[in-house]
Amino acid sequence: MTAFGYTLLCEQRGPKELVADGVAAEEAGFDFEVISDHYFPWLDEMGHSPYCWSVLGAVASATARVGLMTYVTCPTMRYHPAVVAQKAATVALLADGRFTLGVGAGENLNEHVIGEGWPPVNVRHEMLGEAIAIIRALLAGGYADLEGDHYRVDSAKLWDCPEGGVPIAVAVSGNQSADLFGPLADAMVAVQPDAELRRRFEGAAAASVPVIGQQPISWGPDRDAAVKRAHELFRWFAGGWKVNAELPGPAGFAAATRFVRPSDVAENIPCGPDVAAHVEAVRPFVDAGFSHIALAQVGGDTQPAFLEFARDELLPALRQEYGASTDPSIPVLR
Repeated sequence: MTAFGYTLLCEQRGPKELVADGVAAEEAGFDFEVISDHYFPWLDEMGHSPYCWSVLGAVASATARVGLMTYVTCPTMRYHPAVVAQKAATVALLADGRFTLGVGAGENLNEHVIGEGWPPVNVRHEMLGEAIAIIRALLAGGYADLEGDHYRVDSAKLWDCPEGGVPIAVAVSGNQSADLFGPLADAMVAVQPDAELRRRFEGAAAASVPVIGQQPISWGPDRDAAVKRAHELFRWFAGGWKVNAELPGPAGFAAATRFVRPSDVAENIPCGPDVAAHVEAVRPFVDAGFSHIALAQVGGDTQPAFLEFARDELLPALRQEYGASTDPSIPVLR
């Protein structure tokens, strides 16, 4: 059984439009919604990057059923982990327990804005592990006084916090991150359908956990137009996360992808009106044992029409092929 989600991409939509899309996605029948947390879009052509936490609060108040999740936020540089804990607790209360905090080691694209430089990956992993410990301590209630290699917390306390805390999902991309964060997480996030990575993470966690993936699609009635749109807005996706984490801004992504062809993008992102092609695109995630798959529709102004298509055709076809989740929201684990 698989839960299917909708991605609120802050890089391609304004704040009011994102809230409207979140409401429409729940009405269309999506099981959960994830939201990106960016300071910059990947490419200038995407054109947006509102503050995701404000959007999340509005979506939480305007919806009633769908699970909500950051996909993902970086609790190490732009935000101190004590502040992330407060934000997560508040959203979880607004959402009546439907919120999962998805965290990751971040991208230079978003974190360079504070002017502290971009640490090497092993240091970023150290920082993320320490940040998760701080967030968990604060979500557990009471006062926290902590001093680590990267952060200090002085007599902090969350005054509005959901009983039992907030589940934490951690983004991983390789064996090192799977080994480090499996023991610290309630769920795994990955953008590649890698069954071995999932098994390694679950081995480190010593448990079977929810595994959340993401598949971009470029739906539209004209396939050529959908391919063109995917190339214009989503060619950055071709770099892979080891590259994407390092580039400092949209100009870097534009330069790095100048030789990516529309046909290259169309090989990895299903484009056009064919329902079967979009259904088949998620099969690698299902086969790799992912329990939750979030779809990311390319193109801001296509969202209302896409959500109608998802309601009428795509979601019924996905559930007929892969089954419907018996527990559609992202599980709240304790």
